[in-house]
Amino acid sequence: MWGFLVRLEWILCLSSALAVMANFGDNLPRINQTHLTPSQLKNRKEGLQIKGSEFTLEGFPFRILSGTVHYFRVPRRYWWDRLLKLKACGFNTLTTSIPWNLHEPTDNDFYFTGTRNFEDFIHMASQVGLWVILCPGPYIGSDLDLGGLPSWLLKDQRMKLRTTYKGFTRAVNRYFDQLIPKVVPLQYTKGGPIIAVQVENEYGSYNLDRRYMPYVKEALVTRGIEVLLMTADSGPELRKGHIKNVLVTVHQKGVNQETYQELASIQGASPIMMMVYTAASFDTWGQLRKYRDPQMLKRDVTEMFKLKFSLNFYMFHGGTNFGFMGGATILHTYLPVVTSYDYMALLREEGEYTPEYTVYQEYFNSILELPMPLQPDRPESTSYKSVIPLHFLPLWDILDFLELPFESIKPISMEMLPVHQSYGYILYETYISKDGILYSRGHVQDRAQVFLNGQLIGVLDHSTDHLSIKKNKPYQKRQLLRILVENQGRLASGEDMNTQRKGLTGDIYLNNSPLRKFVIYSLDMEPRIIRRLFRKSWRPISKHVQGPAFFYGILKVGEPKDTFIKMEGWTKGVVFVNGENLGRYWKKGPQETLYLPGPWLHSGTNEIVVLEEQRAGQEIKFLKYPYLGP
Repeated sequence: MWGFLVRLEWILCLSSALAVMANFGDNLPRINQTHLTPSQLKNRKEGLQIKGSEFTLEGFPFRILSGTVHYFRVPRRYWWDRLLKLKACGFNTLTTSIPWNLHEPTDNDFYFTGTRNFEDFIHMASQVGLWVILCPGPYIGSDLDLGGLPSWLLKDQRMKLRTTYKGFTRAVNRYFDQLIPKVVPLQYTKGGPIIAVQVENEYGSYNLDRRYMPYVKEALVTRGIEVLLMTADSGPELRKGHIKNVLVTVHQKGVNQETYQELASIQGASPIMMMVYTAASFDTWGQLRKYRDPQMLKRDVTEMFKLKFSLNFYMFHGGTNFGFMGGATILHTYLPVVTSYDYMALLREEGEYTPEYTVYQEYFNSILELPMPLQPDRPESTSYKSVIPLHFLPLWDILDFLELPFESIKPISMEMLPVHQSYGYILYETYISKDGILYSRGHVQDRAQVFLNGQLIGVLDHSTDHLSIKKNKPYQKRQLLRILVENQGRLASGEDMNTQRKGLTGDIYLNNSPLRKFVIYSLDMEPRIIRRLFRKSWRPISKHVQGPAFFYGILKVGEPKDTFIKMEGWTKGVVFVNGENLGRYWKKGPQETLYLPGPWLHSGTNEIVVLEEQRAGQEIKFLKYPYLGP
């Protein structure tokens, strides 16, 4: 806490007004913003502006108190609930981002309906009384696969992401031509709730092309974005990510005395917006869960209010990395993000209130005068009776029902397949005729199970680059070698994003000879593959079954409610319920339960399909509460 107080002491030098505010101590005057809500401001003349060291809205001083909620991490049926809880806590603004890879998952195919209808989400925010800060990208970060960029961009071997490389800007322009016309009518000046738009995200830490940020700004403005623009960077990178005449906001990471000196030298006396304030982070597989210090968080927020900061809680509600949307990071080694994006936020993954929610609600009520909606009830959850899978289907049995495999002399990555694949698994088949050592030489991205004649030999990954292979059928000259590779998530940030192709990204060697003549199967685990499973005859389970295999069970439900699946006794895989991909589970933790939203269940029969990579358990358990790690 001492380091943060030192930083705050330094801020007092930036403005005499801040020094005056600091003298109020704990007796802060209440801030009345009851007249500054979407429903009250019908006659709009002047949106969010910068007047000296504060924001104004329609000429009135305005303090931004925002919380981040991602529509793509929350079931659509719960959007209203989460937004109402944001408002009921005392927040006046929603911050949300738009992931490009969700809306253009394949080249030139755009989707903006159903769960991807961000316009509905923003309209709901306005209806509950929230303003909106929108982050439309093209890059948003947010711990997503490739930071929300679509992986088909990497089909171009020369691609330079987040630069003015023509292949990238051509794709951005086409995407923005579809996206921005949907954003324009939602702006404050058009009667909508969007009061500000963030240009890209944390570009100062990337900073590969000084022409790039001005390009993104122009791409937004020329398509009709006219509300306040802002950039967001961590302390040391403020100037690198800055654009002329665009407000600089600060991410908590790396903030020190020099940060505010730099901020003042860039834009003089201006309001300070802590665009990302958090005391926790995302979790990664195989690591201990990250916890926050709620007392320190509360003290920091109190100090920031004394000094007239505006701030954004990242995250107010984290939600879930459903399917394969989660990304990865590097901290000495490659670390994939877990399925839950609980983030130790003020609302838990399933929308349950935390004790901290109540603490902040009481604090905000003590310093803000805002119209507060009725607080929604706590979500109902339940523990259903365990499901015992009675049938299974080996992965090898479904290969005939997939699209035609691709034949290649050399291994190629997911992104380079003719069908283009973004997520899931990819299978490589070839034949060998001798024993030896199989070397990956760094070309396995990210985790490969190696099978010889159907028998598991071992795993190649970022920490294991070779395996010993001994023919298990000596009488056969040619032995079938299968390499099943899982994409565990592309890096969400950093210069290495340009190299994030998945599968086998180069040659695999047996001794010193590269393997050749591959048959390659795309196993992206999209709904069409799950549907095709039922074209085959499932086998009854009579004894222990070793993966990779699909397991099938039926869950009978009366009234659908939220629940949590616990794969106790299972090893590693993916769970599908009624065709919805809940995400990955992995015995190594820390996460031990998968969130199953009630709206994804039916009254009556519900189909559960589990893809287990290795050793299967005997039952699928359902708990009333989550367990995300010790």
